[in-house]
Parts: sequence; structure tokens; C-alpha cells
Amino acid sequence: MTSITTNALIALLTGFAVAWLLVIPYLVWTYRRRGELGLGHAFLTLMFLIYLMALWAFTLLPLPEESAAWCAVHATATPQLNPLQFLTDIAHEQRGAGLASLAHNPAVQQVVLNVVFFVPLGMFCRHLLRLRPLAAIGVGFGVSLLIEFTQLTGIWFLFQCPYRLFDVDDLIANTLGAAIGVLLAPLLRVVPGQRVTRGAEEPRPVGGWRRLLGIILDLGLTALLGAVILVGIRVAARLLHADVELPDVVAGPVLSDWVPAVVVLLMPALAGSGATPGQAIVRLRPVRATGGAPPQWARWVRFAVGSGGYFVLTGLGHFDGGFTLVASLLAIVSLVMVWVPRDHRGLTGAAARIRVVDARSEAAREGVTRPEAARSS
Repeated sequence: MTSITTNALIALLTGFAVAWLLVIPYLVWTYRRRGELGLGHAFLTLMFLIYLMALWAFTLLPLPEESAAWCAVHATATPQLNPLQFLTDIAHEQRGAGLASLAHNPAVQQVVLNVVFFVPLGMFCRHLLRLRPLAAIGVGFGVSLLIEFTQLTGIWFLFQCPYRLFDVDDLIANTLGAAIGVLLAPLLRVVPGQRVTRGAEEPRPVGGWRRLLGIILDLGLTALLGAVILVGIRVAARLLHADVELPDVVAGPVLSDWVPAVVVLLMPALAGSGATPGQAIVRLRPVRATGGAPPQWARWVRFAVGSGGYFVLTGLGHFDGGFTLVASLLAIVSLVMVWVPRDHRGLTGAAARIRVVDARSEAAREGVTRPEAARSS
């Protein structure tokens, strides 16, 4: 793998990781504060995740050619530290008079883009995160500053030279955009499905969308851990100036699929209530059909025919493409089975003879107070 490909992989996976690490705590906080997510909040949360990933990609792309010759010609090493320099740039680029000419001025377009791109951040911080106006604007400033330093350092020294300009005017425009977003945040209230009619600790029915969100979180966390492991190894090798090329059999099935699946999915499933991280986030808990915590055999079965089995098969797909097809079929069947049974127990519940209940329900509390029943099964 070439140096630029490695750096691109590190940068993009880092953006993916940052986005997930910001959204997952928000989901935990939402379920503790509201007691539920709701379709409206689910839609806005998805939009927030997409926005964060777009923001990171906008910061990184297009990636440059990494070479001393390229840096000598294209590197933007001198920061622009003169506030309101954009006014001079606008005057310099202006051709003709009138609003039409002003709208076609590239310097004006650049400023407007920098303002508009941070408007959603102010809206999300104010509406979803419930931050006070000054705090939401401060987040906009902080994110913009992080982006500017990322550009100044060549993505924190992953590249030999900075390939985008550190511009204090971008910092001003981005912060202004976040402030405008704070003012426009009430517009997000019109999205339906956000009202809460029950107390945060009142149990809710277990629906298909909630089960699906738990599964998506489990898949995302497992994939994220695999990416973190691979990126961590490559970053460490780069810092140590070591030429490390992992064999495909190690980088693929072992580090990307199997190790993360064991850590994220199997270990939590075998301990305590048996809830996976995704289930715990959306306040779900597996119980036996007759009550009590699932026995150990059921936990292994649930791992094998659920998300754990998917990652096992995906890892085997590195050796034989037929396993990838089986993994895809397993994913499709699992998705259908989340919706088909009325109790939304899914394929894992049918195979392991368990059901999934709200973690605040009487059935869930019974599962915690009767672990001896599960062990005696």
C-alpha cells in the first residue's frame, strides 16, 4: 500500500470514527433524558451524522500527491492571519457593478460557502444537543479552529506539507455560520415525531425501528473497532519509522472482523444481562421466553446467528467469496426477521429461544434478579 493511500485511509477512517464517537454519546444521552429516540429525532440524528462526515470530508478532500516536489510547488505553508482580508479579496476579484456581478465574485462565493456550511452545526448543537446559544457558537468556533489546524499541519503531519491554507477569515465566517444556525434552530421543531409523552424511566414497546437501531450500532461499533486497530497499527509504524505491511490474512479477517466481533459482541453477550452495546444504548435487554436472564448456550447461539456470525462469515469471505454471499443472506434474513414476528425478537431470538424487552420493564428487572435460574438451565 502506497504512502498516500495509507494516509487517505487513515484520514477518512478517522473522520468516520470521530462522527460515530460524537453521535453515540448523543444517543445514550437522548435515551436517558427522553426515554426514547422517536422517528423525528432518529431522522435528525442521521442527518447530524451525515453532516459530520461531510464536514470532515470537506476538510480533507481532495487529497494531494505526497512528494517533496509537489510540496515545493503547491504547499500552502503561509497562514493568512489578517482579519477581514476577504474584503480586500472581494474588491480585487470584483468585475463590473450590481448584485449579479457580486454574486459571481469568487471571493464572495467562498465567504458565503464558509458561512453556510456551518449553519447546520449551529442548528444541531442548539436543537439536538440543547446547548445554550453561546455554547453552540463556541462549538462552531472550536470545530472551525480544529479544521484550520488540521489544514495547517497537513492533517496532523500525515502529509509532508500543509496543502490547504490556514485562514483566519474562514474562522470568522464559520463562527458566523454557527451563530446563524443557532437563530434558525427553531425550524427543526417542525420535524414530526419528536414529542415525548412518557417519563424517561417508563418502559416503551419494543418496535422494529428500535431493534434495527441497536443492530446498526452493534455493526458500526464493531467496524469502528476494526478500523481503529488497523489505523492504530499503521500510525504506530509511521511514528516509529517502521515499514509494516500486515499480511492480508491478519489485516482482513483477524483484525478487521474477528477480534472486534469478540470484543464488541461476544464478551458483553456472555456477561451480565447479555445485552450487546447497541442494545444497551437503546435500552433493550434479552430475556428467556419464560423469564430470567438468558442461559449461556442461548448467548452463544445468539452470537453465532446474529451480528457475530455476520462478522465471522465476512472474515471467512477473505478466503472464499462464497462466505461473503452467506453473510449477505444472513443480513437480509436478520433484517426481515426483525419486523416479521410481532414481538420483534428477530432471528437471534427465534434461534436462541429468547426475546428482547425494554430494559426498564418488569421482565428486564426479573432477568437481573433471577440469574441463578439462567445458570441452572
